Amino acid sequence: MQRVELLAVPGLPMVKAGDDLVRLIGERLKGDFALRAGDVLVLAQKIVSKAEGRIVDLKTVTPSARAIELGAEVQKDPRLVELILSESVRVVRNRPNVLIVEHRLGFVMANAGIDQSNVAPQDGVERALLLPKDPDASAEALRSKLGATAVMIIDSFGRPWRRGTTGVAIGAAGLPAMLDLRGDPDLFGRTLQVTISAFADEIAAAASLVMGQADEAQPVVIVRGLSWKKPATNAAELVRPATEDLFR
Repeated sequence: MQRVELLAVPGLPMVKAGDDLVRLIGERLKGDFALRAGDVLVLAQKIVSKAEGRIVDLKTVTPSARAIELGAEVQKDPRLVELILSESVRVVRNRPNVLIVEHRLGFVMANAGIDQSNVAPQDGVERALLLPKDPDASAEALRSKLGATAVMIIDSFGRPWRRGTTGVAIGAAGLPAMLDLRGDPDLFGRTLQVTISAFADEIAAAASLVMGQADEAQPVVIVRGLSWKKPATNAAELVRPATEDLFR
């Protein structure tokens, strides 16, 4: 019987700009948390973005006329809207308190993934946290330096037609982000015609159960017990091409 374990890596401090994530995480990968072959190391996007210095002081942002206009429509700080627009290629939908955009990396998401929660405000400075510039590259760098089988970077996404957020992979290295099962037989030998599994997103959703969404402070999780046979691909593969998007 297959068994999958979710282990929150303990003792990680609050991550700051310029921190060495490899050192901070590596020092805690010992005992039961020492990495084994096949382990997937899952990191919350926030700690990667913080370490990479993707923090912006809103005082330094000058909103454009478009950001001011859109900010009034969605009832958001126009400086924040300016950052969202700078990280996006188009606005998909907007209404009061909601701004859905297509991120420059292809993700369709709220606020271009820019967040102000869990960004320490003790000094009174208003900050916003952007996604990593290249989450797949960040995942690969961490995987190589930590000697891990696979590394994923995840964020919380809302979904069309369903309420609430769930963990989603925005960066992946060392595993197949997507399992194309077309051509494989089902339980009764029938050939699968359309089945594609978002493998990395399923792992992300499981890991986010342990990470939590508020003050849990467990941003690194080891997922142990999985196996796969398909070749490794990155999270960018999960972005649906425009030619396949029936709602664009």
